[in-house]
Amino acid sequence: MTTYLRHMILLAAVGVALFAMADDGPKTTAYNFLNVPSSSHVYGLGGHNLTIIDDDINLVEQNPSLLGPEFDHQVGINYMRYIGDTNFAGLRYGQGVSEHGAFAVGIQYFGYGNIQGAAIDGTRTGTFSASDMAFSLTYSHDISEKFRGGITLKYLYSKYDSYSAGAVAADVGINFYDPDHEFSASLVGKNLGGQVKKFNEYKDNLPWDIQVGFSKMLGKAPIRLHVTAYELARWKSPYYKIEDVNNPNSDLVKKESFGSNLLRHLVFAADILPTNNIYLGIGYNYRTRTDMATYKRDFMSGLSIGAGLKVRAFGIGAAFARPHTGATTFMFNLTTSIGELLK
Repeated sequence: MTTYLRHMILLAAVGVALFAMADDGPKTTAYNFLNVPSSSHVYGLGGHNLTIIDDDINLVEQNPSLLGPEFDHQVGINYMRYIGDTNFAGLRYGQGVSEHGAFAVGIQYFGYGNIQGAAIDGTRTGTFSASDMAFSLTYSHDISEKFRGGITLKYLYSKYDSYSAGAVAADVGINFYDPDHEFSASLVGKNLGGQVKKFNEYKDNLPWDIQVGFSKMLGKAPIRLHVTAYELARWKSPYYKIEDVNNPNSDLVKKESFGSNLLRHLVFAADILPTNNIYLGIGYNYRTRTDMATYKRDFMSGLSIGAGLKVRAFGIGAAFARPHTGATTFMFNLTTSIGELLK
């Protein structure tokens, strides 16, 4: 049995164990903006990916163990045009601190535009703004030739109208990468922490999660396959569907089975890599598609596509997805190495 296959089986066994320990009770959380990726490459691959080995510091947001000294003096910028007046943007900078270690700092902004306010009796009270911010510090270190570990500490700040709240969180990850077989596997604990300042008297939970992922080149073909499992802290994942799609007043029917629960935890994706500087990606997220079962969806619901190009010191990436017919989203990334620019 090859080394990378043994590690894949080990991580899969960990995933199964996490499923067995999963809490199937109610799960209500705030700070769900943390589930929105800042990498266009990841967004084009279904929104979750822990294992892409590429020259793109924006990927570190998904898994702190993807950071390394190879990102020395690299800057990453991201922007996302989301649903309605919602816009997201962020900046990340990485620097090597030794032959085997690196750190990165980042800031992410989530703006939701102007929202119409109203009193309890329905009287309009004017508009107000709402936004979230995440400040992060990441450190990673090579554990061995093929293993790397990392941790990201985050401070989260939310301001909705005159109300504000804060929280601290951490992501902890480990990655195994075998360049000879072009195989990558990761295990990550995300958003582990809690609130330090409440909006009012109610304490919100963070959307903590355990995720496992694999990436593998398909032999000598320029195709890289990805499988990512997420929401492993809770096995049951029902969704609701309109009983009669031709009747808008039809009742909602709860859908849940072993197969749908399993698929709603998985994201399948693939990259086509015609050269070392170009990628074309496509992803399928069954959870996204089924979550839209009560809305107007089409063929694109659950699918996402992306592409990227690197020219000299600059990397450019873009991604597109449409969860349902009324929501078209775009994400754009730019990376550059300050060291290469100064040469």
